[in-house]
Amino acid sequence: MSDPGAQVLPLLPRDDDGPVFAEPWQAQAFAMAVRLHEQDHFTWPEWAAELSRQIEAAGTHDTADYYEHWLATLESLVLARDLTSSTELEDRKVAWQRAAEATPHGQPIELPIELAAEA
Repeated sequence: MSDPGAQVLPLLPRDDDGPVFAEPWQAQAFAMAVRLHEQDHFTWPEWAAELSRQIEAAGTHDTADYYEHWLATLESLVLARDLTSSTELEDRKVAWQRAAEATPHGQPIELPIELAAEA
């Protein structure tokens, strides 16, 4: 089976069946980007251009995982398209960090109910 995404996003880690993810958050970030694209918030060429900019900005000594650049691209585009505010984005990051720190190892991280309802 041919994977059409390989031509649009050639650096995306993949196997013969399509994209591969080392951690659940990577799959979630991927899914959010796909959904926002499907809702016409950006085109794949716009996505690719911003992803390239993020990777280039990181420099030659960058040790970030590909999906960290993917996440930075997602954050950049949702802010640029006014889909959220920088305050809302930062508040959500802090909430996730607190939830992660309070979650026992091996358990799923969950936001408090009031924050999850806003998502």
